[in-house]
Amino acid sequence: MKVFTTLGREKKEFVPQEAGKVKMYVCGVTLYDECHLGHGRAYVAFDVMRRFLESRGYKVIYVQNFTDIDDKIIKKSQEEAKEEKEIPGKIKEIVARYKEAYFRVMDQLNIKRADIYPCATDHVSCMIEMVGKLVEKGFAYEKGGDVFFSVEKFPSYGKLSGKNLEELLPGARVGKDEKKKNPLDFVLWKSAKPYEPSWDSPWGKGRPGWHIECSVMSMEYLGETLDIHGGGEDLIFPHHENEIAQSESYTGRPFARYWIHNGFVKISGEKMSKSLKNFFLLRELLEEFDPRVLRLYLISTHYRNPLDFQIENIKSVANSWQRIEEACLKAEEMLGGEKVEKLPATLYFKNFQQAMEDDFNTPRALGALFDLVGELNRRLSRGEKDAETFSLYGDLKEMLDILGFPLPQREHLSPELEKLIQQREEARKNKNWAEADRIREILKSKGILLKDTPQGTVWRRF
Repeated sequence: MKVFTTLGREKKEFVPQEAGKVKMYVCGVTLYDECHLGHGRAYVAFDVMRRFLESRGYKVIYVQNFTDIDDKIIKKSQEEAKEEKEIPGKIKEIVARYKEAYFRVMDQLNIKRADIYPCATDHVSCMIEMVGKLVEKGFAYEKGGDVFFSVEKFPSYGKLSGKNLEELLPGARVGKDEKKKNPLDFVLWKSAKPYEPSWDSPWGKGRPGWHIECSVMSMEYLGETLDIHGGGEDLIFPHHENEIAQSESYTGRPFARYWIHNGFVKISGEKMSKSLKNFFLLRELLEEFDPRVLRLYLISTHYRNPLDFQIENIKSVANSWQRIEEACLKAEEMLGGEKVEKLPATLYFKNFQQAMEDDFNTPRALGALFDLVGELNRRLSRGEKDAETFSLYGDLKEMLDILGFPLPQREHLSPELEKLIQQREEARKNKNWAEADRIREILKSKGILLKDTPQGTVWRRF
C-alpha cells in the first residue's frame, strides 16, 4: 500500500510505527461558524482513509481537535455581546452552538466519530509547559508578554511547504508595534487583552497561539511521532510548517511520518472560502441533497485534486447513487433470506482494493464498484441466485461499508406521516400554498424532508 506524503512530495510505502496500529491526527474546525462544503470534503476524505485502514486490520486511533479559543471566536463574541463583560459567556455559547452544528452535519454524512475530540482550552497547562521548554532550549523568546518561535533556530523550516526563508522574507510585513525579532517568527503565547479569556503563565496572563494547540494535543494522545497528520491543503503553510518546527524542536524527533492533505473545493475556478463569500454551507446542501449523494460526489474526485463544485454535478451523481440503491434493494429482496457460502473475493473487489491501496484512489475504486453493480444487475435480472451472485452482493456491501455508505434499505413511513404527505398533496392541488408549506414544516420537524419533482413528491429522512 502506498500513500502520498506532502513532506518530500512522493508516494511512499505505508508502514506505521507499530505493527497493526495507526496513530492519526486530523486538524479540526475553529468553532466560530457553520461548516461549509470544504470541511465536508476534508472530513469525508479522512473518514474513508480511516475506514479503509480499519478494513485492512489496523487499529486506527483517530484524534481530531476543536479550536475553542481564537481571534475569530473572540470577534464573534464581541459582535454578539451587548457589553464587554458578557464576552466570556458569549464565547462559551458560540463554541457550544457550533460544536453541535458540526456534529449534526458530519453525522448526516455518516462520518465516524473520532476516538478523541480534544479542545484547546482543556490543554492550556500543557501548552504553557511546551512553550516554556522551547524558551529554555533557545528556540523561542518572550517580548512584552508575548512569546514567539524563532524560525532561524530551526534550519529545516520550510521542508513541508517547499518554501525557504529567502523566499518568504520579501513578502513579510512588520507592523509599528511588532515585537518579533524576525517577521517570520510566529506566536506561541499571546498576552491578554481586556475581557478576553486568559490564563496565568510565566509571561503574564495570556492565551495560546493557534499553532501550538495541535502539537500539544496530538502528542498528548498519540505520542511524539504520529503516523498520519492530515488536513486541508490550506494548512500546509503556515500551520503545519509551524507545527513541525515547534514539535521537532521540542522533542528532537520527527513529528509525523505521513503528511496527507486534501485539495481545495473551487467555485468557478476560485478557492472556496468564507473570506471570498463564495462558500456553500453543508447544512443547506444537506437540506437539498441526500447525504449519501453528497458523500458520493465528494469522493468522486481524488482527495488530492481540486474539486470544482457545480450543483449540476451533484444532480448527475444522484443518478449514480440510484443505480447502487436499486441494485442493493433488488439483491436484498432476491437473496436476503437465503444462505449460500460466499466465494473468495471477486475480481471487482480486488480491483477496488488495489485502487484504494494506491493512495486511496476513490475514483478508480468507484469504477470497480460500478462495474460490479452492472454485473450484479445482469445476474439478478436473469434470476441467478448462485454462489457467484451472493459473492458479488457480499463484495458490494463490503465496498459500500469501506466508503462509508450505509446499506440501502426500503423505508416505510408511519400512517400518521403518510397522511400528512397526502394532505400536503391535496393542498398543493388546491393551490393552498400556505397550508402546503405549513405541513412541510411539520414534517421537517419530524425529520422528514420533502422534494417536489416532475414525477411527484419524494421524501427522505435527515
